[in-house]
Formats: sequence, structure tokens, C-alpha cells
Amino acid sequence: MKYISLFLIFFCLNSCDYFDKKKVNAEDLLNQELKTFNWNEVDVYPSFTTCDSSDVKEERKQCFENTLSSYIFRHLSKQNIIVSEEIDDTLKMKIEISDQGILKVLSIENSKIIQKQIPNIDTLLIASFDSLPKVYPAIKRGQHVKTQFELPVIIKVN
Repeated sequence: MKYISLFLIFFCLNSCDYFDKKKVNAEDLLNQELKTFNWNEVDVYPSFTTCDSSDVKEERKQCFENTLSSYIFRHLSKQNIIVSEEIDDTLKMKIEISDQGILKVLSIENSKIIQKQIPNIDTLLIASFDSLPKVYPAIKRGQHVKTQFELPVIIKVN
């Protein structure tokens, strides 16, 4: 019986360490959590109302890009663009969509041929966004976030 009571006393004295709680620094926890994020991916891509019918992430992205491209194409096709030689080239637009859904053109990279033949191409492309419907921002972990992407625009003029 002595050995059992001695064992219980020894066990009780040593088991107190099991109840000690280690304090976790909130900043360390936040930094650890931030490292697990993939900052290059969003949960929901930016979209237009017409793209809301799909729940598949890639389909919504494709719908958004197609809708944006079609607005640019419609606007450019209404313009009277006169060139002295045939153009079949691609330019790249870097676009940002704010967390409030405001679309902004960051830069337009085009070739010397396009710049020479259509000097006002930048202005025409930026003006094509004036008629866009409401843009809904991307979502990451339940929060609206700013996104940037590159949109290739094929310029083909005969």
C-alpha cells in the first residue's frame, strides 16, 4: 500500500507539467498562417453578372476574360482605323481590379508596328472599358481583394 501511495504522490507531482499551457504569441501564429497562403491564387476570380451562373472557378475565369475581350473587340470594331500596311500582332494589357471592383489599366505593351500604324491604340483600348458592366472583385478567404492580370489582345487589321 505504501508503494501505491508513493506512486500516486510521485505521479501527481510530475503530472502538473501536463497542465501547463504554453502561451502562443499571436504574431507568431499570424506569421505562420500567412506563410501557408498561396498569394498568387484567389478563391473566386473577378466576374461580371453574366458569369455568376457558373460555380466552377476556371469557367468563371474564362467567362470573365471572354466578356472583357468581347467589350474591347466591340469598341475597336466601331472605330474607323486606317492603316497603311496589314497588321497581325498581339499586345498585352496589364489590368488591375481593385477590391471595390474598379478596373484600371496599368500598362499596355505593344510592338513598334502597332504603335506606328495605330498611334492612338492605347487611348482606344482604355476607352473600351467605359462601357463595361459592373465588375465584381476577386475573393480570397471571404474578403474582396485586389487582383492584377495580363490580357493579350490580338490586333488584326487588313
